[in-house]
Amino acid sequence: MPVSLLGAAEIRRLAAELDVTPTKKLGQNFVVDANTVRKIVHAARVTASDRVVEIGPGLGSLTLAILETGASVVAVEIDHRLAERLPATAAAHDVPADRLTVIDADALRVDDLPGEPGVLVANLPYNVSVPVLLHFLETFSYLERGVVMVQAEVGERLAAPPGSKIYGAPSVKAAWYGSWRLAGTVSRQVFWPVPNVDSVLVGFDRDAEPRGTEEHRRRTFQIVDAAFQQRRKMLRQALAGVLGGTAAQASAMLEQAGVDPTLRGEQLTVDDYARIAAL
Repeated sequence: MPVSLLGAAEIRRLAAELDVTPTKKLGQNFVVDANTVRKIVHAARVTASDRVVEIGPGLGSLTLAILETGASVVAVEIDHRLAERLPATAAAHDVPADRLTVIDADALRVDDLPGEPGVLVANLPYNVSVPVLLHFLETFSYLERGVVMVQAEVGERLAAPPGSKIYGAPSVKAAWYGSWRLAGTVSRQVFWPVPNVDSVLVGFDRDAEPRGTEEHRRRTFQIVDAAFQQRRKMLRQALAGVLGGTAAQASAMLEQAGVDPTLRGEQLTVDDYARIAAL
């Protein structure tokens, strides 16, 4: 049975009923356009056989679009009122109760997801999008792919290639887990309230094999952070503190890893950083 989606009027009615005023603190901008949520679900290649985790379902616009495919959803919502109301909203739109599980929690603190969902779909709050994404990729190795809506600047940075001006620590850390791509743009007008920033869809596909152990990942990320904290400096200077203490020691280790010590952080791939960390 097809699922009817939320329209602008119903979203405002639900918000009024719950006494919910979208807040900047929680990064709440609710999508009020059915075509947009279907676009997100299509970009994520969601099928009826998928189990999907959604972060920050809010009033349920995107949730219903995911459920419309026949997939099941685990929704993580930090706002208690919204978490409590979502099952009733789904039921009112003819969704069987066993296809939606709601977790009332802060996504940054979640360490277990029922059913091991393989797909991540979300309209992420602008202020925590990168930490939440990296937390989920680090914690849930069974996440195979996903599409998230984020602030344009954040999405472009996540998908940026080495050597570009916007390539930074988030770009490298995201690449540790797999490949990233821009998957579409989103008009400001589809949100309530209308945000003062542009949004994009960014998609990822996890690599078939892990790039390294958890210890290797931590060491790599430590080196990445050091490189970009002083991104205008050559690596032999920027990494001196984490590679022995002096520029000469850092240079020797970089050369051993096959990396030119006079390069800057934005010129290295995630594989370059991983080789340095392996030493």
